[in-house]
Amino acid sequence: MFQQRPFWELFSAYVIRFWPRILQLTWQHIVISSIALAITLVVCIPLGIYLTKNEKLAPYAIGVANIFQTIPSLALLGFLIFIFGIGNDNAICALFLYAMLPVIQNTYTGLKNVPRHLILAARGMGMTEYQILTRVQLPIGLPVILAGVRVATVWIIGTATLASAIGGGGLGRLIFSGLASIRNEVVLAGALPATLLALGADQLLKLFQAYSDPKKRAMRISKRSGPSGDRP
Repeated sequence: MFQQRPFWELFSAYVIRFWPRILQLTWQHIVISSIALAITLVVCIPLGIYLTKNEKLAPYAIGVANIFQTIPSLALLGFLIFIFGIGNDNAICALFLYAMLPVIQNTYTGLKNVPRHLILAARGMGMTEYQILTRVQLPIGLPVILAGVRVATVWIIGTATLASAIGGGGLGRLIFSGLASIRNEVVLAGALPATLLALGADQLLKLFQAYSDPKKRAMRISKRSGPSGDRP
């Protein structure tokens, strides 16, 4: 009588046999996600800064970004086929549209929540608007901005698995291939690396977010400088 092999035995055998392909698709997944995240940061952080100077436009810009969040992932990929065709370009554009909202919103919120008296004090010291932005607003608002980047990063890495549905690369190829052939070990071979990538990126950004907290930075500076009585 035929006895089915244990699942973990099937999974380990598949990984051992096809690990070069898993690594290749993992690298493709990282590249697709990194490009989408880079575009998101380059576009959305300056846009969030611009909206703090033009507050009347903020509800409209955030509202448009929110619209893309309501569109199902596969539906958005399908719409973009008419513009970009099939492949990674379509997936990168869709990932960018999905990741816009948290980055724009948190950049806007982080800068707007900087205490007004600090900005006025900086102006009183003769700082230009650019200096106020780079030396006061961004350092104080950075933890909030990074919180939005964390959310966007996890969304991008997770949603990038759908890229293979429209001819793109990445770990989604293993997932869809496993679903089509009803092979759970193949599905896990794609889902596990994608999950680890998302968790790893989230933890790294979490550490950076904690490190950038203004209160903790002040504490580190005070510890390095020592008691005021020790200074000459």
